[in-house]
Amino acid sequence: MSDLDLLIIGAGPAGLTAAQYGARANLKVMVAEKQSAGGQALVIDVLENYPGICGQKSGFEFAMDLHKQAEAFGASFLLNGVSSIKKEGDVFKAVFADGEVRTASAVIIATGASPRLLDVPGEKEFSGKGVSYCATCDGNFFKGKKIFVVGGGDAACDEARYLSRLTDKIVLIHRRGSFRAQKALVERTLKNPNIEVRYNTIIKEIKGGTVNQSSVSKVKSVVLADTKNGGTCEEQTDAVFIFAGTVPQSSLAGELNAALDENGYIITDQKMASSVKGLYAAGDVRSGAFRQVVTAAADGASAAHYAAGYIDELGVRGQEKGSD
Repeated sequence: MSDLDLLIIGAGPAGLTAAQYGARANLKVMVAEKQSAGGQALVIDVLENYPGICGQKSGFEFAMDLHKQAEAFGASFLLNGVSSIKKEGDVFKAVFADGEVRTASAVIIATGASPRLLDVPGEKEFSGKGVSYCATCDGNFFKGKKIFVVGGGDAACDEARYLSRLTDKIVLIHRRGSFRAQKALVERTLKNPNIEVRYNTIIKEIKGGTVNQSSVSKVKSVVLADTKNGGTCEEQTDAVFIFAGTVPQSSLAGELNAALDENGYIITDQKMASSVKGLYAAGDVRSGAFRQVVTAAADGASAAHYAAGYIDELGVRGQEKGSD
């Protein structure tokens, strides 16, 4: 018998919600997170598009509330990364970075996906201070402002169009001479009067400084380069939104030979179940996910619910707890 009913790997909104629902289902739940709980929600300045939250709650405050809820229902937390995982019969065996080994009847991978970085000077320094990877999260802070959007795929075109509803000063740059996005998206982008498209252009550096005698440093300009002739110039801007793709954190699923899509995201059914029995995925690491806090939470709730059903079918619940 395993020492855990449910092991959740990752403590972003998906993992924290899964922990709450798993614990409320009287499962013995542990959440493993190699960094701090909250995931990408931690960088959200004001969470203004989560249903029912109407005040000025930050992503950090929201994540801490999720953490407290999960703990209150009985979930335990381990600040440690899972370095490897395998399945022996019906039991998952997870080895942590410090060598600790835990076993579980079911596992939810909620490790998320990281934005693909441009890896240019100023990008990390001004993340959350004018550099963003989510238009629906942060676009509202730049109404009427000048915004550079970077990318050439569906996400870049979609997000540029979203931002164009907030300002008529959108500059969409792409390193190649044509977009790789769907033709319909490209046509809408090119016809949008609020979007200026510049091909064969890359960002070499993002610069910033204090604004309006404030002590807070923010993005002020970008250094651009022409990929054909190598010429450079510096141009003022208020924000840089980067959509150069994402990198799913799905290596553990790969170790278990779970099915992944062509981009490395975990393929699941509507129950969040992967191709490996007892293994579930939730949030940004899941193929086809709409990458928002609210949908990550919904994924986590569903994954925990169906994982509980799977564990009941096995008849191997570890430690029964009091009724809800």
